[in-house]
Amino acid sequence: MEKRNRERLLPFILSAIIIILDQLTKAWVVATIEQGTVKYSFLSDFLWICHVRNSAIGFSLGDGLPEGAKRLLFILLPLVLLVLLGFYLFRSHDLKPFQRWMLGGIIGGGIGNVVDRIFRPDWVVDFISVNVYGLFGFERWPTFNVADASIVVTGILLMINLLFFEGRGNKEVTNE
Repeated sequence: MEKRNRERLLPFILSAIIIILDQLTKAWVVATIEQGTVKYSFLSDFLWICHVRNSAIGFSLGDGLPEGAKRLLFILLPLVLLVLLGFYLFRSHDLKPFQRWMLGGIIGGGIGNVVDRIFRPDWVVDFISVNVYGLFGFERWPTFNVADASIVVTGILLMINLLFFEGRGNKEVTNE
């Protein structure tokens, strides 16, 4: 039983690493880059390290909502969902180890941004800006942070796993 609990808790180490890395990078940005400015530019303007704030969610969705609605939708609701996801991660018997680790990454990223929404007066610190040369109508992809990247990367890997690898080797053979 102890080994099973250890295996279920290990992905929370990834969550903790992401939260720590996310908060350290955001603290560095706040301390060294003036808000609204670009401090570093790499690869002929492809990558910027800058300091912007987002008082909404991805792509600034919900930016115009009243403050009370933002607190409900962007703090309380995500906290409830993260707690439920963490409970599912720990209690589920159906998850494969890879799936557990990807859920741990999603939880870490989610908590990283919720921490900003609760404790930073200007909400979420974003600092990575990538030039996408007009893709999807954007000159630059919306600025993001370590937490955002963690959620997206682990979410995509989890979807790929579920769509393309989950069913392999589990099919029943029937004689008709």
